Amino acid sequence: MSDSGTPTPRVPNRARLEALGHAVDARHGEPRHRQRVKRSRAKIALVTLATVVVVIVAAVAGDYWYINHLIKHVTITSESQQYNNTENILLVGSTTRCGLKHQNAAYGLCSQGVTGVNSDVVMILHLNLTTNQVSILSLPRDLFVPNARVDGANKIDAALYNGPNQLVKAIQEDFGIPINHYVELNFDTFAEVVNVLGGIKMYFPMSVFDAYSQLYVRNPGCIQLDGTRALEVVRARHLQIRFPGDGTNYRSWPQEALSDLARIRRDHEFLKVLADAVKAKGIANPLTDQRLATAVARYLTVDQGLTTTALLSLAEHFHGVSVSSVPELTVPVVLVETTGGYLYQGYYYGDVEFPIDPGVTQTIDRFLDVGSNINTMDGKPLPKGSSFTVSVLDGSGTPNQAHVVAAGLRRRGFVIHGIGAATPYGVREETVVFHSNNSAASLGAAQTVLHTIEGPAVMALGRTTAGATVTVLTGSDVSVIPPPRTPTTTTTAKGKHHHPPATTTTKPVTQITVLDPSAVKHDTSLSAPTDVTQALQPWDPRSCGPNGTEGP
Repeated sequence: MSDSGTPTPRVPNRARLEALGHAVDARHGEPRHRQRVKRSRAKIALVTLATVVVVIVAAVAGDYWYINHLIKHVTITSESQQYNNTENILLVGSTTRCGLKHQNAAYGLCSQGVTGVNSDVVMILHLNLTTNQVSILSLPRDLFVPNARVDGANKIDAALYNGPNQLVKAIQEDFGIPINHYVELNFDTFAEVVNVLGGIKMYFPMSVFDAYSQLYVRNPGCIQLDGTRALEVVRARHLQIRFPGDGTNYRSWPQEALSDLARIRRDHEFLKVLADAVKAKGIANPLTDQRLATAVARYLTVDQGLTTTALLSLAEHFHGVSVSSVPELTVPVVLVETTGGYLYQGYYYGDVEFPIDPGVTQTIDRFLDVGSNINTMDGKPLPKGSSFTVSVLDGSGTPNQAHVVAAGLRRRGFVIHGIGAATPYGVREETVVFHSNNSAASLGAAQTVLHTIEGPAVMALGRTTAGATVTVLTGSDVSVIPPPRTPTTTTTAKGKHHHPPATTTTKPVTQITVLDPSAVKHDTSLSAPTDVTQALQPWDPRSCGPNGTEGP
């Protein structure tokens, strides 16, 4: 969960507002049945806070009608289809202050104008009910995507301003990740879980400070955290670190880079520690069960299909999952390296990130455990490029770019149905692959095209041109991955064909030889792609070992 809310326009008092934790919206200018059920004695071993919460609520003994009554249910409309006996649960950390049961000055007060609603933590939990495999995918809050808002492009964390359904739509329309269930937590939920557990311990290898989340660890070591201090840890994304030789003035300590991604890295580690703490408590103590479930349920929002029966079923099914076996992935991105924040259509959005391909499509396929030729929305084979039409529009103003990209797509077997130019729908640096409707077939055609794109790229629901099934709006840094080279054959004097040994076959390459190499501009304002898995850094908090030592 974050100290800031939706993207913030440049205003004179911005620093003061951010220091207070205000969320300012760049688009709108607003401060950003009584039934006894047999106890499940499943052990907690899943590694996200939302999963811990879900299982706690499901496994509690006693009055399920009462617990279910406390939970807030929302109606989620999803176009996704379940396949391969899997489920995807969207886990959201909301920054709402006005939605808190008890106002807390440490988070910022609704009465003082801290009214932003954002999804600063966006994780997706993939559950395979056949193999009992679990995986987690994080989407950075600063991803700039076309369908973030009802009215267009924005950071993905801003989608929740239009309600949970808009966030679900953005993830499905722009990334092709099917969402089956929705779980939303807030600051109160988080703090209550930690407090009911009696707090948790984390080891801090170095002194750290964050002016926004109010985290301040003066002395390294194993530290007991209550709910409020634990929240300071997971909200920290402006971390300053005291390195050897630095003085005691924490405000002069150097600040880490990649703040958004660094927080995801630390949150993944925190959730492992939290899951271990819940597992150590066990679900066999009726008093602990009831306190946890009652404390958590009143701050929990889930979709209408996630009933207590469904929760109990998940708790029983995945009780044996090992924390260490769960892959924790983050979609790779490139950062826009600008001074003063990213400017788009008259608004400053601060730091933004773009999804980078082919890394994102490969990561999503890995997360969902499907092949690269599979439609991630319905599990069916992707259509061949020759089975639908594609139009290409120059969206960056680079000379001849649309023709170069169209030529590359033709070499991949696509049928080109129109070439032109247009004003960028999303952003100049980002290539957008449009599909015209929410059907799995339409989105599958866009996925087929996206799998051939290299550079900052994303799908989007929107109007296509020239009657084409899919429209590619090019960004300033785009290439088309050439088709794999096929083995050549030689003919002997007797007319027999001989294939060369397999070792001589050329593997697919990732750079295209374009008709005019100068036509494709590589944008120097973008960083190198980030890693899919984020390793802990020397200053990151982690688990405690025996006698207050550093844990694994």
